[in-house]
Amino acid sequence: MTVGVRFRTPVLRYVRFRGEAPPVDAFVVVRTGRGLEVGRVRTPPVDRPASGEVVRLASKEDLDRAARLRARAEEALHFVRARFREEGVRAKVLGCDFTLDGRHLVIHYSAEERVNLRRFAPELARALGARIEFVAEGPREEAQYLGTLGACGMESCCSTWLQGFAQVSIKLARDQQLPLNPEKISGPCGRLLCCLTYEHPVYQELLKELPRKNARVCTKAGLCGKVQKVNPLKGTVELHLEDGKTLEVPKEDLA
Repeated sequence: MTVGVRFRTPVLRYVRFRGEAPPVDAFVVVRTGRGLEVGRVRTPPVDRPASGEVVRLASKEDLDRAARLRARAEEALHFVRARFREEGVRAKVLGCDFTLDGRHLVIHYSAEERVNLRRFAPELARALGARIEFVAEGPREEAQYLGTLGACGMESCCSTWLQGFAQVSIKLARDQQLPLNPEKISGPCGRLLCCLTYEHPVYQELLKELPRKNARVCTKAGLCGKVQKVNPLKGTVELHLEDGKTLEVPKEDLA
């Protein structure tokens, strides 16, 4: 059996445990591929493939050490950023994370172009006293890692609870009659809003009962025209009639 553990981002990592399951909200020390890391249990026991193992419940000493390493990682962050600026490296350093033993440092970065950072690894390893791992993050992962505010005014889904990124297309915005303005339908990451997917199944059901835009239809009263706009939430269509007038018609009045 496994439990879902949260580390730096909301994405849960499922890890094995032996004996009694650690309680939800407890801090635990987990052995991962990088070494020992401190995380927080967020689920009861579940049957999932594991990518690590709970070593123990985190003690006060573990939590104090983790706090000191976070401060050390912040210093490392400023050092790495300064070195990249000196060398003219076109990469944005997002953050640094030490393992609990302080021997492994993960440097998260984003870059618009492909950059080779491996040449800095020996120098940084000597300066920071840890093995260096560079992890490239895409635009959405960057927002998830740093934490952002959404258009709703609340903390973005990706930095609070979202476990994966669904494929979002412009069709979702069209179906929901949203303005196709990138500033209106894009998140802080610059990509289409993940929340476009949340209500789309409802719109799909509503649109099944309505004619498509640009279709030619007639009303039960015998008026015919071209569908100029579809209003799925209202259950109406706007018809451009043959005499040039526009008429909003409920779906029940269509022939």
